[in-house]
Order: sequence, then C-alpha cells, then structure tokens
Amino acid sequence: MPSITKPVAAHPSLQRNELGLTIRDYEGSMSTLCAGCGHDSITAAIIRAFWEMSTPPHMIAKLSGIGCSSKTPTYFVGGAHGFNSAHGRMPSIATGAAAANRDLTYIGISGDGDSLSIGIGQMVHAIRRNVRLLYVIENNGVYGLTKGQFSASADVGSKSKRGEPNRMEPIDPVRMALSLGATFIARSFSGDKEQLVPILKAGIAHRGFALVDVISPCVTFNDHEGSTKSYLQTRKHLMQATETDFVPPAREILANISSEGSTSVTMHDGSVVNFRRVPEGYDPTDRSKVTAFLDHHMKTGEVVTGLLYLDESSQDMHELSNSTEVPLAHIPFETLCPGSKVLDEFQEEYR
Repeated sequence: MPSITKPVAAHPSLQRNELGLTIRDYEGSMSTLCAGCGHDSITAAIIRAFWEMSTPPHMIAKLSGIGCSSKTPTYFVGGAHGFNSAHGRMPSIATGAAAANRDLTYIGISGDGDSLSIGIGQMVHAIRRNVRLLYVIENNGVYGLTKGQFSASADVGSKSKRGEPNRMEPIDPVRMALSLGATFIARSFSGDKEQLVPILKAGIAHRGFALVDVISPCVTFNDHEGSTKSYLQTRKHLMQATETDFVPPAREILANISSEGSTSVTMHDGSVVNFRRVPEGYDPTDRSKVTAFLDHHMKTGEVVTGLLYLDESSQDMHELSNSTEVPLAHIPFETLCPGSKVLDEFQEEYR
C-alpha cells in the first residue's frame, strides 16, 4: 500500500523554530507500518530533533536501503533530498553524496538486517572513513518484511513467534563500532523519546560518523513472551549508562548550566553534550573502559543505553582526504573535467 500524503493544514497556535517553521513542516507522508511499530516512534523523535535544531529541510539528505526500517525516510521531512538504495548499499550512496556535497546534513536509516547482514561491509567502511552521517539502526532482531526470521542481532535463546529459539551469537553494532574506531556511538529505545531526541541531536551535530542503535520492537513478529527485543523485555532490562542532554550553542542557555557532577564535551560547532555521572565513574571518552563496561553488562542481560562513546578529536572524511572547502557539486564542470589536453600534460609528469 502506498504512503498517504498528510493534509497541509496546521493549527495556528503551533510553536515555530528559529526558521519560522512548525513541527508539521518536518513531517512526511502517513506511515504504512504496523500500528504500534517502534519505527514510527523513532520517526517522531527524528522529526522533533530536526525541528528543535532548526535545520533547513532543503539542506537535509535522507538515505536508506531495503526493509521496514528503510521506509522510515518517507515519513519525515518531506522537503528534504532523498535516496532509497539497494539492500545494504545505503552507506556507499551516502559516502558518495557526502563527498559531492559536504554542505548537506546527512541521515541514513537502516535496520539490523540491512546493516548487520547484507550491508555489514558497507557500514564498516563508512565508519572507518568517518563519513559525516547520522546512521540510525532500527533494531528489532527480525526480518519483518519476510515474516519474522531471526536477524543477525537476535540474541541467543530469543524465541521466534513460532517458538523456536535462536542458537547463533548476535552481532552487536555498538561493540563492533567500538572496535572499528567509530567516533560517536549511542544506543536507545524507541519508546524512550526523552532520551532518544537529544541523542539524535548530538549525532546530527557530530563531526563524523554517528551510530545510533535503537532497539525498536516489531509488534507483529517480535513482541511476544520469549523475545529479548519485545517492549516488555526491553523496558525491564534497560540500564542508562549516561543521562544525556543536548545543549545548543545559545549563550543564554549555556550560562545557566552547572558543571558540578557532570562531564561536558564541547563539540566542533560549539554545541555541548552534557553527561551526568550515571553511573559514577563512567567515562564516555575512554574507548577501552566503554568496551569493558558493555562486556560486563552484556553478561547480565542488561540493555545499556545512552551516549556511550564520543571522540571529537578525529578527522572526518573530508579532513582525511584534504578535499576542497567548496562542495564538488558547486564546482563548474569545466574545472572538474578540464579535458584530455590537461590530462595528457598531467600524465607527462609521470613518464
């Protein structure tokens, strides 16, 4: 069933952001996902994040692959650029787009099947290149479009809707990203909008690849007793490693923030991510300690959420490549392709 366009009418009392836009201006088409799907809650959080950050819709590029998760971009920021790629191939499309136009804000929506099975190699190289991209994994542990088979993120012992348990070890995108050197890693729950919205805002502002793994229960195939990614199971076993807040670089807001009892990390654009000490001694800038912390709590069956790791010192793809400050998309064709004569002269230097 195709998506349904929402009516354009908006209530006159709706609050407006710095651009004069209401939250309705950041919506997309009506969702055709199952009623109660966690992915729609993630959509609502993305809409809220972009609206609160006053991001111009025409400066957003949204990309996806194949799967229930990859339908999500249809449901937010209808005025943005968009590209729905082949299964698992979204990261390479995003890399090419970011290389051509560094001025856009990129968000890639993927799923545990799209990213951790057919597309795992694609995601790995987007991480190592540190592409400036908010990469959201809508993680439900199953293949929803093909009737609920286990995905690569399904936990050992988790039962399918038919009752059989999964026997294979899962791939944890958070621990994998830590081992690959990712510079922004977070995990949240689709039902916790209070935590998810500031995490998404921090990921959008991050100078590099920002991975946000969101546990998003599938109400049709993976929300039953015995599933380790159901709403009930996730709520019972959530443990917030950090209580995360995102503070935009407005002077009047920064002046009222107390540094007592917290660790603040200043981001490249001057905005601040504020970490309260929950639990005591947790350091989101120490990769080895974060890895040990996650390993410890994985054994207890707890789902650790929050902004788990952050490194603002690494270079992004454009800094690593020493690319031009002017986006390639804005450079005249004759400059990019000066012709065979110039190419011949260039090659003469190597003969």
